Amino acid sequence: MDFELTNEQKLLRQTVRQFVDQEINPYIQEWEEQGAFDPNIWKHLADLGLMGVCIPEAYGGSGMDYNSLAIVCEELERGDTAFRTAVSVHTGLNSLTLLQWGTEEQKQQYLVPQAKGEKIGAYGLTEPSAGSDVAAIRTTAKKEGDYYILNGQKTWISLCDQADHFLVFAYTNPSQKHKGISAFIVERTMPGFSSKAIKGKHGIRAGNTGEIFFDDMLVPAENLLGEEGEGFKIAMSALDNGRFTVAAGACGLIEACLEASVNYCHERETFGKPIGKHQLVQQMIAKMEAGLQMSRLLVYRAGELKNKGKRNTRETSLAKWQACDFANQAADDAVQIHGAYGYSNEYPVERYLRNSKAPVIYEGTREIHTVMQAEYVLGYRQDKALNQMLPAWPFDQNESLQRR
Repeated sequence: MDFELTNEQKLLRQTVRQFVDQEINPYIQEWEEQGAFDPNIWKHLADLGLMGVCIPEAYGGSGMDYNSLAIVCEELERGDTAFRTAVSVHTGLNSLTLLQWGTEEQKQQYLVPQAKGEKIGAYGLTEPSAGSDVAAIRTTAKKEGDYYILNGQKTWISLCDQADHFLVFAYTNPSQKHKGISAFIVERTMPGFSSKAIKGKHGIRAGNTGEIFFDDMLVPAENLLGEEGEGFKIAMSALDNGRFTVAAGACGLIEACLEASVNYCHERETFGKPIGKHQLVQQMIAKMEAGLQMSRLLVYRAGELKNKGKRNTRETSLAKWQACDFANQAADDAVQIHGAYGYSNEYPVERYLRNSKAPVIYEGTREIHTVMQAEYVLGYRQDKALNQMLPAWPFDQNESLQRR
């Protein structure tokens, strides 16, 4: 495996890093206090081609590979987790799922404007009583004529007040448990839809998170994604992409912690020398560097499998689990290195620590991924080939990407 970035990827990293340093870092503390970031950021992301970075050009994207998506997520989270989350949800959970499962008509109507950044996509799976236990969802979709009638609610939905389109999962046949779940493309403007932001979050305060509600909402039958009963498989395939972007973003958070800590080590002196000269501080710096390098390797390994169109659930799970744990530990150590100053927002490490906790929980808790990895090793879990896989990169623009 070649771990050297291509010239295109190096330029992409440089471009996103410059964007973060100029358009995000100077304003993030203000946006945190306001509880929302400047909506013009969406246009800037679209202008840079980052809303559809790994979507084929035929569908309005930039046509880059999946590790390019990882680079984008890493650099955005180096600025703040809220921006990586936005791309994770829009591209990883929504757009790539449409690319994998959508009909040609659905791709033209929903994927193309999302890849161009003209519309924003989000994902609705979690409910008040259903997180890790997906089969516990209570949202229902009843077929009546040319429509499905959706009733229920979703919670902890990123971009709940900002997204135009949502991928929503509901029971069409509750008696079949997870085999009775179906997926739908829902528009904010459909009658019966409403949303409400969650306030008082511990971290990712600049990001929009909340609840969405469906009250006898009419969804056209053609907005069914896949077939009835395929919702669970679709949700899990989406998580393979979402978890990949979360793991990549965690690398960016580790790097941000490392940069801030190294700078502080050169500024602060104790006992007559820079604190970077103390071995216990060096130990924390070394752990950050090791965590960063190991996490990147796990992420790029999963990305390479995606580039080849191969199933990557096991590898992506490991990358997500380890990278997020490393990021959480790096943020904790960064605060420790900064001492009392790390406990205030005078330095960014206080924000990094708050932001580092949520990724350890969402898109599969640390405990869920631990169980998954043990079951793989013990032989209790085996990945079956999905009836649809993401197209391998480089995308053949002459090849039909319609549902297979």
